[in-house]
Formats: sequence, structure tokens, C-alpha cells
Amino acid sequence: MRDQMIWIRRFIHFHKLTFAAAHLDVTSRGFCTLTAPLDFTQIQISRLPTVIILGRPNVGKSALFNRLIRRREALVYNTPDDHVTRDIREGVAKLGDLRFRVLDSAGLEAEASSGSILHRTASITVNVLARSHFALFLTDARAGLHPLDLEVGKWLRKHAPQIKPIVAMNKSESLFNDSGSLASAANEMCRLGFGDPVAISAETGLGMPDLYRSLRPLLEDYMLRVLNDEGAQDNSYNEDSSFLDVDKSKLPLQLAIVGRPNVGKSTLLNALLLEDRVLVGPEAGLTRDSIRTEFEFQGRTIYLVDTAGWLQRTKQEKGAASLSIMQSRKSLLRAHIIALVLDAEEIVNARRSMKHAEVVIARRAVEEGRGLVVIVNKMDLLRGKHKSSSYEKVMEIVPQEIQTIIPQVTGIPVVFISALEGRGRTAVLHQVIDTYEKWCSRLPTARLNRWLQKVMSRHSWKDQAAQPKLKYFTQVKARPPTFVAFVRGKTQLSDTDIRFLTKSLKEDFDLGGIPIRIMQRSVTKKDARGTGKSSHSASTGRVTERVVSDKRSVLVE
Repeated sequence: MRDQMIWIRRFIHFHKLTFAAAHLDVTSRGFCTLTAPLDFTQIQISRLPTVIILGRPNVGKSALFNRLIRRREALVYNTPDDHVTRDIREGVAKLGDLRFRVLDSAGLEAEASSGSILHRTASITVNVLARSHFALFLTDARAGLHPLDLEVGKWLRKHAPQIKPIVAMNKSESLFNDSGSLASAANEMCRLGFGDPVAISAETGLGMPDLYRSLRPLLEDYMLRVLNDEGAQDNSYNEDSSFLDVDKSKLPLQLAIVGRPNVGKSTLLNALLLEDRVLVGPEAGLTRDSIRTEFEFQGRTIYLVDTAGWLQRTKQEKGAASLSIMQSRKSLLRAHIIALVLDAEEIVNARRSMKHAEVVIARRAVEEGRGLVVIVNKMDLLRGKHKSSSYEKVMEIVPQEIQTIIPQVTGIPVVFISALEGRGRTAVLHQVIDTYEKWCSRLPTARLNRWLQKVMSRHSWKDQAAQPKLKYFTQVKARPPTFVAFVRGKTQLSDTDIRFLTKSLKEDFDLGGIPIRIMQRSVTKKDARGTGKSSHSASTGRVTERVVSDKRSVLVE
């Protein structure tokens, strides 16, 4: 009986996820076949089909990517002599009621010289293409059929013969008014040998319904095959997922890798993913887009963002470089944990741990309330007979100097690695997860007030008569941990008292390495006697709230 009930619950859950109407057929194999339109919005993202956008440089691949995901994430800049996109960017496309994973790729040039940036990006595209299900072959309708388009077609047949792409003519907005020009351009694109093209405009949105009608049957057939597979059905739901309380520390972790150019951020991302996902090389400033990718480590989902090298915007920084800097700053604000990457060899040569740009990053992360993990990369360059003293000195001095530079956050973790050799990957991930769990931690009020009685007794007050009377201490939010101290009377906690409480919290509850915020609120004697009214409804009608963070304190009345 119990097995029957479990089967019924699974059937109902699967029915809700995949059907727009309740119509089922049973095949000879005993599996359910869908006869109603699929509701792609209810399917897990990890199960959605993957569509990669391909084409020669400067045909508008990133513009189409932004149009499909309905956000301006990929950098778009008119550079006829340069190619903005260099790495694979991933997102979830929303085309009508269709949902699918879409990949933005770098421009392909068959004649790119070996070792060049375009040649290296093509090799990355090959690896990703092997995991893609469908392809959008983008061309430029205004330029017509270019010889490079034919080369890309040959390249696609060679590396992905199982994929028949949909040809889309971008920048067709000027041809929509003249049916003859549009038909002529379409006939020309048929020479690619992939069927009739779809005329679209990624910039204006023209032709998106036609693209929808071309993609819908392909994506629907794919999902039918997946959802009718017995193994896929077993994994498409979780019986108790809707009945359990979600622990915030178990939610997906947003990790941003930041630092100055050429310190090894992209190499670190590839090492964490255990694959060549982004372009790396000796050239400074290779990464332009902030590349966001998802992976799992020990059952935990981590969203990893590799940012462009953090630079201060100057008048010389224009175009794509300027946009990259702005995008890196936005990525920092969205992240939960910031991984600041330093160059071990530069530390030895400069005889200091952090340069001005790195100090700016670290302080910005603390000000925004994010967890901070410092990663010292390229430690392999300090190994050897003549460099062993430098190796040990870096490991000893760097944590001390970082604590001096950022005194408002004690216990910032420092991890020493070699991303090129893959050393330290597990240590980095464990430290990031540990910092994230501290950042999400919540302490019970009863435990905090027992702690408060003990910690206040050991604090040395300059003037016992003017000692603040702390009546209550509680945590009001996490991410980062934020506390409120209720103080009775006119005497407020000084900055020294706040620093003492902050230090004691970090030491006694193991909260080192994350910013902690403490607010104080004054309560009247009437409130302290337990009238049931909060400090906001005090008889005086006036409440003083002093917000104290790791950077500053603000007095609000």
C-alpha cells in the first residue's frame, strides 16, 4: 500500500511539471507519452536543452544572447577590427513560453593562426559544442553571404555532424520593408546547405516569432525523449522538496573571482571546474565578459563568476575595456563571497602583499558586507632551491599584512595555491564554503544574552558610573550577521565598546573572516519594565538608532 501511495505522489508531481493539459498515452514499453504542449517554464533548468549561438565575428551573437535572456549581460560593442566576446557565456533563454539554456560563443575564423586568441577560443567552442544539443548559425543579412560564413559551415559539419543548425539572418530590420531584398538575401543564405534561414533583428526584436516557430518543434521533441525516459522521470522531482524548510546556508553560493589583470583568475576558474572553460594565456586583459558558470561540489551548487581584471576607469579606458570594468563591479555587488586573487611572484618583487587596486577591491567587498577569501596564486614559481626562503616568507607575512591593511575584519582566510598545476583546488572550495556558512549563520537570542552577561563582565570600563546598561542583544538578520544591542538610558556604546563586542563575537562564535554589523537602540525605563511596547513606540516618541558596521557608524533619530 505504501509503495502504491509513493507511486501516485510521483505520478501527480510529474503530471504537474510536464503537462499543460491532462492527456496521457501509454506506449508498448509502458512509459507515459505526452500529447499536450510542454510547459517549459516548469522544467528544471539543468534538464533544459542547450542551444549554442555560432557564427563569424561581429554578426551580433552577443546581442542575440542578451535578447534571449532578456538582460544585458554579454558585452556588446561595435568593434570592426576587434572581437569583444572571447569566452563562452551561459544563460537561460526566454522566448515566449520556451525555456532553454543558451550559450554565447566567440567568433569563428577558420584561417586564424595557431596560438592566436581566435584559434584558442575556437578550441574552447569545440569542447562546448560537444555538449550542446542544437545550434543557431548567425549571419549578417546586410553584408550578405560572407566567405567566412561558408568556412564556419564547413567547420560546423566537421566538428558537430550530428547537429543541423538553424540559420538566422541577423540585422534584417532594413530588409523587412523590401520583400525583394529579404527574399534575395534568404536565397543567398540557402547556399550554406542548412535549409531556409530565419530573418531576425537581435537589436529590435523583429523576427523573434519566426525563430520561436523554428525552435519549438526541435526543443519539444528533445524534451519528449528526455521526459519519457524512465531514469529522467525518477530524477525530475523530489518528493519532500516542497515540505522542507530551506536552510539559507544550503542555498546556491555566488562566488566571484576578482583581482588585477594577469594574476590567474581564469586559470583558477578552469582549475575549479576541472575543464578548460575560459580562455587563458600570457596576455593581460584576456577576459572581457564576466563569465558566470554553475557547478557542484560535494552536493552544493556554486555559481562561479570570473571577472575581468579590476582596473580604475580612466580617460584612456574606452569602449569594451571600459564596459568590462563596469561589469566586474556589478558582479562583485551580486556575489556572496569574494575570492581576491594575488600574484605570489609580484608580492616577492614588490615586497608588499597588496597594491592599491587590490586594497580597493578588498575594502569594497567588506563595505558591501560580503565574505572575503584571499587566494595567493602562482606559488609554484617560488618553489626551488634558491626560492625556498621566499616561499616561506610569503606564507608567513601575507596574512599579517592583510590584517593590517583591513583591520575592520579579523581572521580573513588566506589560501596559497598554484592554479596552473591544480594545487589547492579543494582547499579553496572548502574555505569558500566555510566562509559562506559563517556569513549565513544565525545565533539564538537566548544564547546571545547568556554570552552578553559573561562578555560584559570581563570588559574594562573606564568609568563604571557611566557604563552603558545593555538590556538585550539579538541577531536581526544574516548574510552578513547583523545584531542589535538595546541600551537603557542616555549612555550609548562607544566605538571602543562596539569593537570589543565585535571582536568577542568573532572569537567566541567562530565568525572570523566575515563582516559583522552591530546596531544599538535606546529604550526607556518604561520599555525596560516590560510594557509590551517596542522601542519604536516609546512614550517619548523618539528613538535613537546607531548603526555600526565595519566601516562607519551613523546616528539616526
